[in-house]
Amino acid sequence: MTAATYAFAQLLRVLPRTRITRAVGKLVDLELPPIVSKAAVGVYSRAYRVDLGEAEPLGLAYRSFDAFFTRRLRDGARHLDAPAGALISPSDGRLDSFGPVERDGLLTIKGRDYRARDLLGDDRDGDEQAARYLGGQFAIIYLSPRDYHRVHTPCDGALTAVRSYPGELFPVNGVSEQHIPNFLGRNRRVALELATKDHGLVTVVMVAAMIVGRISVTGISERDVPFGRHELGGLPLSRGDELGIFHLGSTAVLFFEPGATAPLSPRLGSIRLGDPLRVPEPRSQA
Repeated sequence: MTAATYAFAQLLRVLPRTRITRAVGKLVDLELPPIVSKAAVGVYSRAYRVDLGEAEPLGLAYRSFDAFFTRRLRDGARHLDAPAGALISPSDGRLDSFGPVERDGLLTIKGRDYRARDLLGDDRDGDEQAARYLGGQFAIIYLSPRDYHRVHTPCDGALTAVRSYPGELFPVNGVSEQHIPNFLGRNRRVALELATKDHGLVTVVMVAAMIVGRISVTGISERDVPFGRHELGGLPLSRGDELGIFHLGSTAVLFFEPGATAPLSPRLGSIRLGDPLRVPEPRSQA
């Protein structure tokens, strides 16, 4: 810890984070002249090393910065042909943590303890799911500014419900990790429930952050999911189908039930949509 990071953390606590996020949200939605759009995208892409060759070709400049940030991938940019039954990464990013949900619902993220309930929701739904995932597994993927910011299904299933929670808007970075206790559980979150045949109930939690206020979700028309529980009646989705969109990026947290899947077997570090989180063991020949 340095004096600079500590001072920045104290500044974060008093900044009007919600107002800043809303102001930036309005700016990134502004329609840009093509020459301005190309210049802004070029500067950003060079600064963060964005690979525009993977983006869906539009033939024109992006109409707004949000349109650039939420860009689609071109066909074939990601391989989703993992073995049948394999869980895949739902997004590009950095796999920061994975492991068991321990007794009392504790999970360890970068050396700090969280409770499953903090991430899954501070209501009866969150309590029920925290109990359900006790002894199960979790994985956390951080999406950096350079990454593709759409989130997809890690396996075949049906989207049964979406739960949207208000919360803080702390930035997801090393300063918050060191100085803001439980910041992932305090930030705005959207939990997506997937009923699956092979892996039980899988929940994908999309965590917002400062300059990220909006989260869009498949099956809900609003660009930012309204607070509360939304029943979707079992919307069928195949592995790799789009689940949601971060409007300026953050973090995805996955929860798996105990016994529903073998231990996850990825490595920490860079990961891409379609990379296996677990490949099933080959069946022995009789």
